[in-house]
Parts: sequence; C-alpha cells; structure tokens
Amino acid sequence: QVQLVESGGGLVQAGGSLRLSCVASSGRTVSSYSMGWFRQAPGKEREFVAGIRRNSVGTNYADSVKGRFAISRDSAKNTVYLQMNSLKPEDTAVYYCAAREPIMVEYRYWGQGTQVTVSS
Repeated sequence: QVQLVESGGGLVQAGGSLRLSCVASSGRTVSSYSMGWFRQAPGKEREFVAGIRRNSVGTNYADSVKGRFAISRDSAKNTVYLQMNSLKPEDTAVYYCAAREPIMVEYRYWGQGTQVTVSS
C-alpha cells in the first residue's frame, strides 16, 4: 500500500510550463510500482496522460501530450514528476498521480489531485 501526494499545479498562460510532483508519503516507495498521471477536466471523464514502468525504462503517453509532456522518476527522492511544456488551454484539468502493481492492469492507488489551469 502507498499514499500519494501531488503538488505543483497552478495557473499558467498558454505556452508556459509546469512540473507536477508526486511523492509517496507512506508505505512502499514509488520504485515498487508502475506509475501514471491522469487528468480530469470539468464535465469529462478521467483520462490517461502518461505512464512509467517500474524499471523506468518504458514510458507511454496520450497522443494529445506526446512531445510536450515528460514523465520521470527520482527513486532517491521517492518522487514521480510530470514535466508539462507548451501548455494549452485544453490541458486544464485536475491531475492525478496513480500507482499500480506491475503485474496488474488497473491503477489501485491514487493521490488527491492538483489543479492545473491554462489561460489563453
């Protein structure tokens, strides 16, 4: 089991950048899991944004963020990051960090979310 805490959200103009952080505050470390970032915009379903495998070799991204977002892991800091560049108003959403056991498909552990707002 792990508790996840996100930070780094805020208000930014279109074209700007933000870096989100996700720290495992208790329980097992982020190195034990495959990690992902998801987002949910008002009136929309939650969607996958980016994922990184437990061994940190494999990453994958939603088509809408490829080339602009980057997920990474710092095991020494027990933290997973989402670097977001060239932000667009349509990136506005609550962003969630999540963890899953490497052999599982579904993400089991979720953070409380951090708001990202991109103004035009």
